[in-house]
Amino acid sequence: MPDLPRQVVARRDYAGTPLLEDAVATDPLAQFGRWFAEAVERGVPEPDAMALATATADGAPSSRMVLLKGWDERGFVFCTNYDSRKGAELAANPRAALTFRWALLERQVRVSGRTRRTSAAESDSWWALRPRGAQLGALASAQSSVIPSRDWLDARVAELEAEHAGRDVPRPRWWGGVRVLPETVEYWQGRPNRLHDRLRYVRRGRRWTVERLAP
Repeated sequence: MPDLPRQVVARRDYAGTPLLEDAVATDPLAQFGRWFAEAVERGVPEPDAMALATATADGAPSSRMVLLKGWDERGFVFCTNYDSRKGAELAANPRAALTFRWALLERQVRVSGRTRRTSAAESDSWWALRPRGAQLGALASAQSSVIPSRDWLDARVAELEAEHAGRDVPRPRWWGGVRVLPETVEYWQGRPNRLHDRLRYVRRGRRWTVERLAP
């Protein structure tokens, strides 16, 4: 096997349009709506995909890709098995960070803040939007636990499919939404010569202030 390179030489430059303070919304959630709509319009693959970072109570981090289910003035929602690794970490340390990367637009959005589980009614609504196959898959999977084999998992799904034939698949109590309540939201726009634009919204009481960060 050939030796792998010890470093990757950066060859790409960025050519994004300027991100200026007088051109962004005063509220970071409104600004997110603008950028998200543009990402959808421009055909960015999976614009709802985001990296979710959590940590244990003693600070050991972990991250994974999840899908954004929705957002409003309260924050950003994803759904999970509450008994999974991320669910356990959020129960012990209810803080998280999100990163969206829309490479086609040379943009990133970073969110950090406290987390809170959504209400049962909200979780029921998200569950109802899942395809039936995804509902059965979630019901079959004790997420993050060790399982014997793929065959075992497929057999478990088949058992549940037979068990719930002809009726709705109920939402298990351990599955639901988590809302990230933003305290900071950073918008990153790639610019030439690595002199990127970075605008960070910081919540101060009920108001948001915008800061420019050095690239």
